[in-house]
Amino acid sequence: MRERRRGGYGWVLLAGLFALFHAGCSVLSGFGLLPERQELIPDADRLRQVVGEGLPRELDPPPLGEYVVGPGDGLLVIPVNLDSPARLPSDQTVLPDGTIDLGQYGSLPAAGKTVNQIEAEVNQLVAARVPGAGFIDVRLVNRESKKIYVVGEVNAPGTFPYTGNETVLDAVVAAGGLTEKASRWDIILSRPTPPDGCRLILAVNYLDVLQLGDTTTNYKLLPGDRVYVPTRTLLENLCGGKRFWKRERRPQVSCPLPSQAPEEHSP
Repeated sequence: MRERRRGGYGWVLLAGLFALFHAGCSVLSGFGLLPERQELIPDADRLRQVVGEGLPRELDPPPLGEYVVGPGDGLLVIPVNLDSPARLPSDQTVLPDGTIDLGQYGSLPAAGKTVNQIEAEVNQLVAARVPGAGFIDVRLVNRESKKIYVVGEVNAPGTFPYTGNETVLDAVVAAGGLTEKASRWDIILSRPTPPDGCRLILAVNYLDVLQLGDTTTNYKLLPGDRVYVPTRTLLENLCGGKRFWKRERRPQVSCPLPSQAPEEHSP
C-alpha cells in the first residue's frame, strides 16, 4: 500500500515538473526564484504571421521614398557661391519644436518636410532679404529622428539609428548578436500601429535567414520597427518553434554552382 502511494506521488511530481518546463519556468521567474525571462505575450504569439506577403525583404529595393526630416536630424545649409552676401548658420539641428534657426532670417519649420522642400523655402526666405544671394544648398548630414529597436536576448539591446536599408539580420548583428539563452524560433518583428488599429507582427525564421540565406523572413525594416528576441524555452528544440515553422516552411532547393550550369547545345 505504501509503495503504491509512493508511486502515485511520483507521477504527480513528474506531471508538475512537465507543466513547469512547458511554461518555461515563468512561475518561478515571477517570484524571483529564477532569472527573469523574455517571453512572448499571448497576443503577440497569437497574432504573429509566418510570412508577410508583399512586404520588402533583403534583395528588394529600399522601401522608403524621399526622406522626411524630423527633430534631431542634422542639416547643412550653405550658399553654393562662396562670394554670396548671404550669411547664415551652416550646421543646423532640427529642434524639438520642429524648426531650424537661420539667424537673422528667423526660424523655419522643417519637421515633416523633405530636404527639397526645406531647400526651396530657405532660398525663398533668403532671396527676399538679400538680392543676389545665389542658390542656398541644403543637405541632410545625419538621421537622428528615425530609430529602430532591438530588445530581448541580444548582447547589446538598444535603440539604433535608421539609415534606410536595414534588415532584421542587420538589426540583430548591430545589437551584438543573440545570447546563449536566445530563442532561434520565436523571434518577431513588430511594426508600430495606431492604438485602435490592427497589429502587424511578423515571425522571423532566424536559422533559415542565417544558415540558408533564405530572405523570406529577413524583412527590410522601417522607422520605429521593434525586433524582439525571447528567451529559449526548455522544450523549444523538441516541439515548440520547430513545429511552428515546419507547418509553413517552404521547400529548400540548392542553387546550381557555375560549374554545374546546364550547357547550351546547338541545334
